[in-house]
Amino acid sequence: MDAKVVSKAGKKLRDASLSDAVFAREVSEGAIYHAIRNELANQRVGTAVTQTRGEVRFSGRKPWRQKGTGRARAGSRRSPVWVGGGTVFGPQMRDYSYRLPRKMKRAAIHSILSQKAANDGLIVVEDFSVESGKTKDMANLVRGLTDARRVVLITKEDDPMLKRAARNIPWLRYLNWNRLRAHDLFYAEKVLVMESAAASLGEQAEGGAK
Repeated sequence: MDAKVVSKAGKKLRDASLSDAVFAREVSEGAIYHAIRNELANQRVGTAVTQTRGEVRFSGRKPWRQKGTGRARAGSRRSPVWVGGGTVFGPQMRDYSYRLPRKMKRAAIHSILSQKAANDGLIVVEDFSVESGKTKDMANLVRGLTDARRVVLITKEDDPMLKRAARNIPWLRYLNWNRLRAHDLFYAEKVLVMESAAASLGEQAEGGAK
């Protein structure tokens, strides 16, 4: 597919050919769902825990004799039906993370980028940097390109100054082209992709298809 490349000032510079495998492929909603679900699951801490009746600190003595008291029989103060007793089938510490197949992850990323491109949610911008590393300069630059409330910037290389300028902007996510997150891309109103990053994504997709 063909797309226009804009300068960091928002003016059209030229047209560029983008990989159809990344920016114009058939959208796989299933892959998108599984990729986002996987990312959210991997972020879960899994430290919630409750005490079972075997872990509650109470005496093991029978509260009262079995018969003759007029009360219901009781064998332990640790019983789940007693206040302060153990919990039945409560949460225990666990690891929620799991591994998603690489092909499915890439299919999800490419599907989301194709969605954004089809719905005018993708902007290809020339490679740039923020030499000052200041948040204000970065915010002004991005606002010159879009006024969207949630923006993702995809870069080719890790730029320390650019990353420093972007990290304190709550509505902006800074991502490297080979470490993209489906959740951030899917919920972004605008995706800014640097020209070199778009080329790298295309080369990766074509290389994987061979």
